[in-house]
Amino acid sequence: MDAVGNLYHELGEERLRMLVGAFYRRVREDDLIGKMYPPDDWEGAEKRLADFLIYRFGGPQTYIEERGHPRLRGRHMPFSIGVAERDRWLDLMGAAMREVEMPVELVPVVGAFFAQTADFMRNREEQP
Repeated sequence: MDAVGNLYHELGEERLRMLVGAFYRRVREDDLIGKMYPPDDWEGAEKRLADFLIYRFGGPQTYIEERGHPRLRGRHMPFSIGVAERDRWLDLMGAAMREVEMPVELVPVVGAFFAQTADFMRNREEQP
């Protein structure tokens, strides 16, 4: 199992759900990416991200059982995601990681996973 696929056992479900909660508290107030989220489905969005991370980090398969293959890029295609949106998402998640006191030895692995995934979500061509 890769380092990411074993994070659930090191972080636990409670901390992952706390992380996602801390992230979404920031997203709700964010002027750039907050408007991408349906205002009537904050709880659903939070549950989906938490379930995805739990699954991807080696925990229960609830996300797959309820939603099937993640198809992350396809599910995010309706939203215009460029460098600014990617960077804001990473900033907010980084602040959430600090809030829940992510173990310092896991920050590089979790941070690299989030950076790779966030960059993969970009779907808007931009001039360099």
